[in-house]
Amino acid sequence: MDFTIEVNNNKVEAQKGETILTLLNRNGIQVPTLCYMKDMFPTGSCRMCVVEVEGRRNLVTACSEPVYPDMKIKTHSARVVESRKMIVELLLSNHPDDCLYCERNNNCELQGLANTLSVRERRISGNKNDYKIDQSSPSIVRDPAKCILCGRCVRVCEEIEGVSAIDYINRGSKTVVGTPYNKGLNVSSCINCGQCIMVCPTGALHEKPHFPEISAAIQDPEKTVVVQYAPAISVSIAEEFGLEPGKDMIGVLNTALRKIGFNFVFDTSFSADLTIMEESAELIDRIQNKGRLPMITSCCPAWVKYAEEFQEDYLDHVSSCKSPQQMMGALVKSYFAEKKQLDPKNIYSVSIMPCTAKKFEQQRDEMTHEGITDIDAVLTTRELVKIIKMYGIDLNKLEPELTDSPLGMRSSSGKIFGTSGGVMEAAVRTAYYKLTGEDLTQFRIPSLRGNEGRKEAKLNINGLELGVAVVSGLQKAADLLEEIKNGKDDIHFIEVMACPGGCINGGGQAIGANEEAVMKRMKSLYDIDETDSVKFSHKNPYIKELYERFLGEALGHKSHELLHTTYKKREVML
Repeated sequence: MDFTIEVNNNKVEAQKGETILTLLNRNGIQVPTLCYMKDMFPTGSCRMCVVEVEGRRNLVTACSEPVYPDMKIKTHSARVVESRKMIVELLLSNHPDDCLYCERNNNCELQGLANTLSVRERRISGNKNDYKIDQSSPSIVRDPAKCILCGRCVRVCEEIEGVSAIDYINRGSKTVVGTPYNKGLNVSSCINCGQCIMVCPTGALHEKPHFPEISAAIQDPEKTVVVQYAPAISVSIAEEFGLEPGKDMIGVLNTALRKIGFNFVFDTSFSADLTIMEESAELIDRIQNKGRLPMITSCCPAWVKYAEEFQEDYLDHVSSCKSPQQMMGALVKSYFAEKKQLDPKNIYSVSIMPCTAKKFEQQRDEMTHEGITDIDAVLTTRELVKIIKMYGIDLNKLEPELTDSPLGMRSSSGKIFGTSGGVMEAAVRTAYYKLTGEDLTQFRIPSLRGNEGRKEAKLNINGLELGVAVVSGLQKAADLLEEIKNGKDDIHFIEVMACPGGCINGGGQAIGANEEAVMKRMKSLYDIDETDSVKFSHKNPYIKELYERFLGEALGHKSHELLHTTYKKREVML
């Protein structure tokens, strides 16, 4: 039931049950928030969103206060603005003064609020927090001194990912956000997904940088420096250069990477095609030979670590395929090295990923063979954007170039890996072909598309009823696995992504992108799928050549040696 209320002396239509903040946002009135997270139960703890309600003695938090008929609200009265300003001043009273050097300079919510509220002097002085920076994780750096206790990282870790690696510890003025016993992230249950970084309003969390090592390799005349970039990268960087969100920058991205100094440039979408060839063969083998079902994808390293820590009973269900990043790395130091007559020890292999967990995956023991590591360093999307700007490269003035061969061409199936549901759709297309000898005439599978956290479909392939599920956000994965444990038996194949929406919303993507921008990235990937001539991984001529000249057959001896791995229970120390 709708009713009318008054906001800043104007009549607006309200809906029963909605909060003041929802009403204000719908009507284009912005009030600042710090602890608020969309679609999650409000806590009202930061009090940045306070408004004045006629008849109420105290200011009320807009995020948690429901509207009611004849309500009269002031969103920016002198009292409200002064309250918000005081909160910012209190937060800044013991906050580090190193904005110039901070990872989040010019992209910090606290800094932005200080500017908006004209906080230009320190009226309140507090003792600076003397916390040590935690650099123990291979993926994430934690700087507790910059934490403002908004709790967003705690909530996303617990409620979205189901991990609870961090929480509030101590009491009163001694309260901090940290791991159990305030030890390093490396001994916690952290899965390195980076979603905590995405929601952190300050520089308290950021990825561990790899560019110094990469720069040194580029300058080394004895090194051949090879770079690959994930399917989601080319549709995720445009907005960082003032262009339309979701615009595909693939051609100029190739040019920019060569200008930075990389000797060879590859698209990880090629090895995504390769992953599909191996993964579809593994799925068919499990179905026909009564192997462990449901089979679960292994592309997401955050999910793999989560499974090793919390889902030991399902480790045999996880596909043995390496991720596309690692498959490309293995090929670069074998097939490509052989083709170009290069010593693998002198190849420095870099990947650019929308993901912080890839930094963890890169250094796993299983990804090194006879002293040679598949991938030497990983950059996030954020790091790539900074490097392009540091080199003074104007993407608007570059002529597009192609990726290098023989690992260059991809199908659109490999490209849609970047969104939740894309891996499943690509795998089903090739599995259908392998089982029937024909291509799907309706290559789109609408029930697997969209931004929902869980999607399911039933597919009939020559009489085989194949049940598939797609989940993003590991709490949803845990819920599905619990249902399977309790008797749900109509699912044969599951795609899991740790980040809601998949890699287009990965933990290494640009901070501050709204839901609309993320959806435009998804749309761009599916637009590519519509227009590309090669829509199936098994139709990629370079993939065919790779098997004919080097790998032999999917799940064969050579491919198992290079492209597959194993998992084992991982003990969480804290």
